Parts: sequence; structure tokens; C-alpha cells
Amino acid sequence: MRAIMVMFDSLNRRMLSPYGCSWTKTPNFARLAEKTVAFDTCFVGSMPCMPARRELHTGRYNFLHRSWGPLEPFDDSMPELLKENGVHTHLVTDHYHYFEDGGATYHTRYRSYEAFRGQEGDAWKGVVGGVPHPDNLNGREELYWNEQDFVNRSYMDTEKKQSQTLTFDAGLHFMERNRDADRWFLQIETFDPHEPFYSQQRFKDLYPHAYSGKLFDWPPYQKVTEDAQTVNHLRMEYAALLSMCDESLGRVLDLMDRHDMWKDTMLIVCTDHGFMLGEHSHWAKCYFPFYNEVANTPLFIWDPRVQEKGKHVKSLVQTIDLPATLLEFFGVPLPDDMQGKPLKETIRCDAPVREAALYGIHGGQVCCTDGRYTYLRSPVASNQPLYQYTLMPTRHGGRRAFFSDEELKTMERCDPLPFTKGLPLMRTVSHCFNGQYRYPTMLFDMQADPLQEHPLDDPAAEARMCRLMQEAMRENSAPPEQFVRMGFETE
Repeated sequence: MRAIMVMFDSLNRRMLSPYGCSWTKTPNFARLAEKTVAFDTCFVGSMPCMPARRELHTGRYNFLHRSWGPLEPFDDSMPELLKENGVHTHLVTDHYHYFEDGGATYHTRYRSYEAFRGQEGDAWKGVVGGVPHPDNLNGREELYWNEQDFVNRSYMDTEKKQSQTLTFDAGLHFMERNRDADRWFLQIETFDPHEPFYSQQRFKDLYPHAYSGKLFDWPPYQKVTEDAQTVNHLRMEYAALLSMCDESLGRVLDLMDRHDMWKDTMLIVCTDHGFMLGEHSHWAKCYFPFYNEVANTPLFIWDPRVQEKGKHVKSLVQTIDLPATLLEFFGVPLPDDMQGKPLKETIRCDAPVREAALYGIHGGQVCCTDGRYTYLRSPVASNQPLYQYTLMPTRHGGRRAFFSDEELKTMERCDPLPFTKGLPLMRTVSHCFNGQYRYPTMLFDMQADPLQEHPLDDPAAEARMCRLMQEAMRENSAPPEQFVRMGFETE
């Protein structure tokens, strides 16, 4: 038994042909859908990148206890559990956040790993003063990301040199070298199609369109202020990079076909979250409500034990279900703290694994869905009380992402939470920087309003979603102050 996970970053499912998009060039995603089961109601849990990856390891939510950060000493890790039970786990990735202060502990849980450099503002190649580059509208000047990005591009001026290509090259090499071996798990993980949407000209040529402005392939995390032509151009840039991702995916499918790996190899194709490409007049993620362009993600699974393919299932699933699915596949017992559920029977007959799902970002809205309604609830006006619970006080922020001195001065020892293996925690006062909490509470009916354009005023439906949200928060061992912050009665 073998398993392969192909993981993309910022994959908007509404841009994929298996989910109804008619204009993007994604033939290999269409081919994938014919060979797997596609999930229509897969939702994120914790946002964004590293919180989602913690869930991929632990099978439980992250966002009600802490923000972006490393694995904790008390965390169960799916690849480590596989490794301890005789499964060779191998990671190939160009996702550079693994190697920053706010990541750092994930890649070493695998038996072996390879990494490739140069995505986004990764501090990769050193060119004093930067390199010449065209005038641009790129939106990330902080931490020298924009300057460093053009340095990196100068070393990735061909498709073969791009880190996505190198990542898939390494993954295919592992597959070829170990195709006759048993009990291994391979995670091929690319940062693409995450911004900046950098691709070579042959992919851009797939999407001819009128545009005469500055280089624009890196949207700011803010409301759309650009004109319609510029918005369309950025969508085309994303589509071009998406088509490159599609070709890379096709290489994996080709190798599986060539060696008849479908008979005994699980395949999972997933993402950490989606991305706003001008929908709801917003770019990107995190700073705005988690509309379904971000929260409702693509997921495809082939389980060789079940042999189901070419169909869609409707049951509500989440990222936290993927580690449970992989552990069950290899016959490894699930940890008591894991909240995710194996998806074998969902793949077989659309069997449900939960009534409701939570999703959100630390200090932002808390969201809940039952598969029909999405409920995006904002906190009280102060957004307090709010705390971080951790033994690893680092966060997103690049190469020096430690908690600030001001935060650490609020540190107090607190009792263990139910999932911390009896270990006490450091609790610090937290202030949210994403601004998402300032948006209004919204309720949507996805059956009647799939694009979430018309918030509902339905007290009965909202009351039910509030009940489901609180039940899920209790199941997640949410600290008491989270109920206060969200305007619920104290637990």
C-alpha cells in the first residue's frame, strides 16, 4: 500500500473544469476527476497556510487557540505516526514557509524531505541592490518581498528552473525509484498557484486578452480598486499559472498510468485554501470574510480499496479528515485527540462524517457550515478577550517572527487544555491584525444563493447555526473567552 498527496496552495475550485469552469485550460484536473471521487462540500478549517498545515498533521482545528505557528511539542503528527509505524514518509516542497520561524517543525516530522527555493519573497539568492525589473503594481512591499521576488525570478527564467517544476521532478523521481516498494507516503507540495502568479509565456499565451498597464501578477490584500481590464488581467495571470499546475499534475497521472499504480496506491489532490480573484470586490484572503472562493476547496481522492471514481460526493468534509484518512489507509490507529474522520465510506457511498464544520482565522470571524448554510459570525466590537495558547511563541512574519516583547510581557502560565497531553501552556494577550472581525455577521443559503451574494435574514436558520457553532466550539475545547468574544453566553 502506497499513498501520494499532491497539494497546491491557493487553489480556487471555481477555476477548475471539474467544478464547472468552462474557460480555464485544466485538462488534467478533468482527467483527475475521471479517476477519482471529487468532493463538492470540502471546507477549510484554520486559515491560512501554516494553520492549515498544522491541521494536516494533527487532524484538529488550530484557530481558536492560536494563530500561525509551528507544530507544538504535544501535537500528534500524521507523517510522524506513519513513520513510527513502518511507513516511509517523504516530503518534496517549494513552500518556503516551512523553513521560517513560524514553520520550522513540520518538515522534520517526515522520514526524508527535499526542498526547493525561490517562491514569493523567499530570501534565496543574494543580489545587493536588487535587479532591474519592470514597473509593476505588485502589492507586497513589506519585508523586502517585492524586491526579493524579482531577484528570485531572475534565477527562474525558464520553466525547467522554476521551483514548481523542480518539486514535481523530485516527486516523480521518488515515485520511479520506489515504485516496487511497499508502505510509503509521498507528499508533493507546491506553493503555486499562490501569488505572485509568475509563469512562462507559453502559459500566458493560452489566455489572450487586452491589457496595456504595468506588470500586475501580485494582488494586494485589500478591496479591489483596479478597473475591470486590470481585474481581468490578473485573473488571466492566475489562470496561466493554474495551467502550469495542471501540466505538473498530469505528469503524476502519467506515471501512475505507466506503472499501473492505481491498483494499490491512494491519490489525494487538495489545497490549503482558495483565493479571491476579485469576487465580492476583494483580492486574496485573510483580511475579508471567508467567502466560499476561499473556504470551499477542491478535493479529489482515489482509494484503491474502494475503486470508486468519476463521481461527486456531497458530504461535508474538511482538511482535518485527510490525516485520519491516511492513517486508516495504512492501518495506523488514530490518536484520541484527532477530530478528523476517515473518508473511506464517504468515498464509497457518500456517508456523512459530521453535521457541521467550523472554519476561521485566529481573532477573526468564526464560521460554521452544515453543507447548506454558511454562517460567518463576527465577534463583539472590542474583539476581546482574545489569547494565544502555545509553547512555541512564533508566528508569520518571515525570518524573525517571534512574539513581540509587549506580547511576552503579558505571558502567564495556564493549565493544560484537553489535547495538550497534560502540558501547561503559555497564554498571552492577543490582538488581531487581519481586520476581518470588522465585517458584519452574514448567513447564506448555498442552495438558493451559491455565489453568496444575498445575506439572509432568517432568525430560525441563524439560531440553528449558532447552536451548531457552539457545539463544535465545545468539541474543539475552545477556551471560555472565545464564547464571550463571539457574543455567546459564558460557558
